[in-house]
Amino acid sequence: MVITHQTHDIKTPTGVMRTYHYQPAEQGSYPCIIFYSEIFQQTAPIARSAAILASHGFHVLVPEVFHELNPIGTVLAYDDEGKDKGNEDKWTKQLEHHDSDTLALVDFAEQLAGCNGHVGAMGVCIGGHLAYRAALNPAIKAAFCLYATDIHSDSLPSEIGNGTLERMKDIQGEVHFVWGKQDPHVPMEGRLRIYTSCQRTGINFQWQEVNAQHAFMRDEGDRYDAALAMSMYQDAVALFSRCLTL
Repeated sequence: MVITHQTHDIKTPTGVMRTYHYQPAEQGSYPCIIFYSEIFQQTAPIARSAAILASHGFHVLVPEVFHELNPIGTVLAYDDEGKDKGNEDKWTKQLEHHDSDTLALVDFAEQLAGCNGHVGAMGVCIGGHLAYRAALNPAIKAAFCLYATDIHSDSLPSEIGNGTLERMKDIQGEVHFVWGKQDPHVPMEGRLRIYTSCQRTGINFQWQEVNAQHAFMRDEGDRYDAALAMSMYQDAVALFSRCLTL
């Protein structure tokens, strides 16, 4: 599908959140995917990923995940300075503020012209964590979480100490986890902890471990695996087509 692109400034309890919107050009009724980025916000690789998803018949919303901590339009570089700033933001923003962002995005999606009212979530790196976290909201019918960091450690800051793993039982939709076996950010012990929680809580989940490093979806840098990335897009489209077009 040919797609179009625009921006929206969505009000949240912690300030205006610039959100990039990709959608099919042809009029119709399409589901919506909230696509959470890495710590660097909407870089060129993230924009290309969003465009790929939209071209399969979805509205795709890419929020600036650290909008309270940066000027609107901030994009961090894939270098040490950008990584340090992004990690600083990650350890500053409270999980509850991510939750209120998700609420604002869901409300926006449900009122979006040409949206069928069904919403899913997808993300990479911390965005994978945020897609999982979004799935705690019953409005999120499916989540595709790629190499999600910091779930296993429950280490992201929280105002009330409400552990993300402890709340897994609240998930009502379907979750697809993808992990790189060579990813040092989520070691085998961490993956096992998450998998055990999935089994114990009985959520509806899919689990996939692949031979890949962290950030294998990012089409810049030497960790990119194009063949594997293509397979992940197909799996994500299959999940969202099944869960969001009912």
